[in-house]
Amino acid sequence: MHEVLRALIDRDRSVDQEMWGSFWDQLRDGALRSGETVALLSSLSTRMPDRDTLVGMLRSLDERRPAVAARLDDTANIVGTGGGPATFNISTAAAFVAAALGVRIVKTGSRAYTSTCGSHDLLDRLGIGTTTSYEQTDAVLERFGIAFPGNFVYPREVALLARSIVPMDLRMIGGFINSVGPFLAAVPVSAQLVGVSDHSLLPTLGHVAATVADRRIWLCSNELGIDELVSSVDNVVLTNDGTDGIRLRAEASGPGPGAIAELRPSGGGADVVDHFLGVLSGDGTDLATRTVCLNAAALAVASGLIGEWPEAVRAADDALRSGAARDLVDRLRAQPARRVVATARAR
Repeated sequence: MHEVLRALIDRDRSVDQEMWGSFWDQLRDGALRSGETVALLSSLSTRMPDRDTLVGMLRSLDERRPAVAARLDDTANIVGTGGGPATFNISTAAAFVAAALGVRIVKTGSRAYTSTCGSHDLLDRLGIGTTTSYEQTDAVLERFGIAFPGNFVYPREVALLARSIVPMDLRMIGGFINSVGPFLAAVPVSAQLVGVSDHSLLPTLGHVAATVADRRIWLCSNELGIDELVSSVDNVVLTNDGTDGIRLRAEASGPGPGAIAELRPSGGGADVVDHFLGVLSGDGTDLATRTVCLNAAALAVASGLIGEWPEAVRAADDALRSGAARDLVDRLRAQPARRVVATARAR
């Protein structure tokens, strides 16, 4: 049994960066014993490892990545840890609204893990392609103000883990991968808005965020366990930039926590696209509209584009109700992935 797995099972010591490196080497070389990767993922997903073990793991993966030469300055990323109550694609909608009001957005995501339709599933149904390199991401970002990187931003070790547990599905025992996903993606942005559904993860993820110096990170949570900001309840935002945390109070005249049904996803299929486009066209419920705008406003403030929250919320509301956000979706849908790639290479 590899010493990393033994330490995770016994919980008697932290796993440092060197030990993690040895594990990844053996995973790459096919030298691990049968079942060790299943045991590793099961252990990690059953109980979050201690802070030093998690930081050691993330640093060990970072040192194995190819150097990222790109720097997507003045950009913001929005992503969640998954889990919690099922909702429609709030963060993707907020990304379009924020981009429409002028924030440069790099939206990472994945396929559905606990939700009915992950961000990449939605993009497929919309006919919007993800990018395949940092160069292409930069080109699409310059053209549209928003880009959706594909899986190239994640460590190849994640794919190796997934293949090593076949015929089991990573969604069965990979909850840990989803929880730390925002820190696994190499996105050279200036600010990152991370929704955390499980309150118990905040101390550990906050410690990890504090070790990140190249971008502003806001960790967001609320009593509903939804991994985005929700306008109907109080939200807490932890920061890594040395400033005090932010508390966003529930709207006094807004719907209460019981109105969460207004944020539920649609049935599936074409309904997912129709519902999503309806929200961005201003035809969503009051809570859906306010929640999307609140997250878009957070991106505007975190990125430094707008300094005050009330102004940012108004700008987000204008971008949605004016049709600018829906127009941005339509422009991206009119550019199939193969044509976007050709444009990116021509730059």
